[in-house]
Amino acid sequence: MRKIAVFGGTFNPVHNGHLHLAKNFYNIIHADELLFIPTYIPPHKAPVELAAARDRLEMCRLAVKGTPFGVSDMEVKRGGPSYTSDTLTALKKIYGRNSSLYLIVGEDMFLTVDRWHEPEVIYSLATLCAAPRGKGGCGKLTDYAVKLRRKGADVLIADIDYLPVSSTSVRSAVKKKENLSAYVPESVACYILKKHLYSE
Repeated sequence: MRKIAVFGGTFNPVHNGHLHLAKNFYNIIHADELLFIPTYIPPHKAPVELAAARDRLEMCRLAVKGTPFGVSDMEVKRGGPSYTSDTLTALKKIYGRNSSLYLIVGEDMFLTVDRWHEPEVIYSLATLCAAPRGKGGCGKLTDYAVKLRRKGADVLIADIDYLPVSSTSVRSAVKKKENLSAYVPESVACYILKKHLYSE
């Protein structure tokens, strides 16, 4: 049974916190493959200073160079709102029955999963994986996991050390012309500066 970890998100931009979460879950799951899948249009929250999909996709590709991770452009190619249920359905067709999908979700998004588009499809296709943002956050996730399990979901909560980096903090650092090395890989920092992303 091949284990495929799926890390979807806006990645506006992708940063070291995303990579930290991906590395930890990749090892915890013993995944055969991990895919970053940037959204075309995020359906769950209004985009703030949203970079073009092609730029967010390219930053993901730059960020995973030298890692065992891959990047899929399936949501960008599909266009429109990027629904996780559609993406998992497509991935299951690609990888076949002899595969298990693991969906990596940030704490804030995990706590709203039951309000996503077609949540029952998500529960049927993937194990939900989440980690707390900060110390002592596991209790909240564990309580919510009980609720999701009652609805048929498989859930994996991991107490991974939180790396305090967010896409908001990266965009703020760009505006302030701060050094980005603490936030994103060097290749991503160079791309942001070269393309003048988030500077206005």
